Order: sequence, then structure tokens, then C-alpha cells
Amino acid sequence: MSINNPAHPIVVIGAGSWGTALAIHLARAGNHVVLWGNEAEHIQLLAESRCNQQYLPDAPFPELLQLSDNLEQALASPAWVLLAIPSHVYRSFLKQNVHLFSADTGIVWASKGLEKDSGKLLHQVVAEELPQCTKTAVMSGPTFAKEVAANLPTALTVASTSDAFCESLSRDLHSGRFRVYRSSDMIGVELGGAIKNVLAIAAGAADGLGFGANTRAALITRGLAEMMRLGNAMGGQRDTFMGLAGMGDLILTCTDNQSRNRRTGLLLAQGRTLAQVREEIGQAIEGIKTAKEVVNLAQRYQVEVPISEQVYSVLYENRSIEEAVHTLLSRKSSQETI
Repeated sequence: MSINNPAHPIVVIGAGSWGTALAIHLARAGNHVVLWGNEAEHIQLLAESRCNQQYLPDAPFPELLQLSDNLEQALASPAWVLLAIPSHVYRSFLKQNVHLFSADTGIVWASKGLEKDSGKLLHQVVAEELPQCTKTAVMSGPTFAKEVAANLPTALTVASTSDAFCESLSRDLHSGRFRVYRSSDMIGVELGGAIKNVLAIAAGAADGLGFGANTRAALITRGLAEMMRLGNAMGGQRDTFMGLAGMGDLILTCTDNQSRNRRTGLLLAQGRTLAQVREEIGQAIEGIKTAKEVVNLAQRYQVEVPISEQVYSVLYENRSIEEAVHTLLSRKSSQETI
């Protein structure tokens, strides 16, 4: 029995690996789901093959999952809308399609990043472009698309300032091996999901240089300290950064090669140029853009983020990875604090 009315499906915006995986999960959980993508040819291929051959070839679509390349039709009367598009296109997408979102539309985003140049969190972008929409939420946590699509055990956090909306989302998402934990800390959940991508580049680079498990553990631990310092300064809650959307996602992204950001660090350490890394990975690498915004935010809030600063220097200032590591290791010894 479906949870939602077929006339009011859950609409997933973005037919990449993450959007597809979430659409599969929601449909598997008994929801009527429409997965929208902006490339008609790609959507037609998904509809014909009933799977995403490019990203998730081993995950067939459930019967309740339908495809669409017509955004106006998809958003005609949704139960709620899930955005799974790259963070840097949020403002342009919402600005262009503001007329399709009514005051009753519930909006959730599963993207992990900060707005390019402004450093704004995605809830700020949504509020500015869709002021009529008051039911908003973010979902984040230690999740890889391939494992969600394969129905492997997964847990994540959904955060909203509306308890009622958060509980409603939890009912639709929480099913089988997929566990949902609720939070009201949208700032902390968004920051955790963004900053961990920068730190994963550092962890991948260290492993690519052969520095071993000791170094990786130190980077994760001190990276968490950076996340918490900036997060606390921006209004996030300490418990959030110690949970799934903070430490959980950080550990996952820094230690598993399914992470595009970790692979970015590995490839850079092997001597690839940034252009070669982008071509080889072939998907959005959020940590590259986010590194710049994290450093800018740290300067604005006057907090120290030495690991993120060195990642930035490698990506934007042509510093060698070896030199960046030397800079980190030569920092003055200090009291261990958050």
C-alpha cells in the first residue's frame, strides 16, 4: 500500500546518482515518486531501461517510480519536493522556476555544499528565492548513493524548523533498512555536509602520499575540530557535529573511495592536474568549490581552519601537496581544543 496519494507524488529533482538512489528508496518504501531530469534523452533512456545505467546499473526502478522531463507537470501537485542537484545551481534553478512552487509546497534538499562566492547555506538560498515556501528541510548523513540504491543499512539526519514537517518526512523516508533521525539544527546539518567534502580531499591526498592510518585518523579528528569551530561560530549545535551529519559523514567520506572528494585528493597526490581529476571523476566534486567558501567563512567569523586552508592553497594557489603537508606538520604545538 502506498503512503502518499498517486495524484500527489513525491517529486525528486535531479536524475544523477544521488537523486536516483533517493527516488528508488522512496518508491521502494511505498511512495509514488516522480524523478525529474532536465535532459529529455536521458530521462527517456531511464524510462525505457527502468534503471540508471550510467550511475546505478544494478538498481532496477520500483514500479512506483515514474520519470519525467516536464518540470511544470511534475510540480503540478507534489506531496513534497526533494532537490538533489549541485549546490552551485540552486539559485539559478529556483529563480527560473519560482512560479512552479506554491506556498504549500514542502521543499527538502539533499545536496551538500555552499553557494559559490557568497558562501551562503542552502536554506538561505531557498528562503531568498522561494520566500512563499515555509515548509523546508535538509537531509544529510553518511550515505553513498550506490549503497542506498542497493538497500544496504543506512541512517541519516533530517533537519527542519517545522517539527510537523520533519515528522512527516521521517514517515515517508524511514523504512526497512533506512533509518531517519530528526533535528531542528539546519545550520549544523548543512555545514557538516559541506565541510566534510573539503576535509575528504585532504584525507585522500594524505593516503595518496602513503602517510598511513595515523595521519588519516589525525586529519579526521582535527578536521572535526575545524568543522565544530566554524559551525559553532555560525550557530550550529555541538551535538549535530558529533552525530551522523557531522562526524558520521566525515568518517565515511574520508575513508571510502566511493567518495569523489577523497578520490580527488588521491589523484592530486598521484600527480594529476585538477583538470585531469575533473575529467577522470566525471561528476560534480563539491569539495573543490566549497574549500574556497569555507576559508572565506572562517576569515569572516575569525576561526582557525588550517586543514581547509591548505586544501584551498593546493586547489587555488598552485601549492604542492607536499608543501601543504609540511605547513600543517610545522605548525606550533598547542593545547588540544575544539
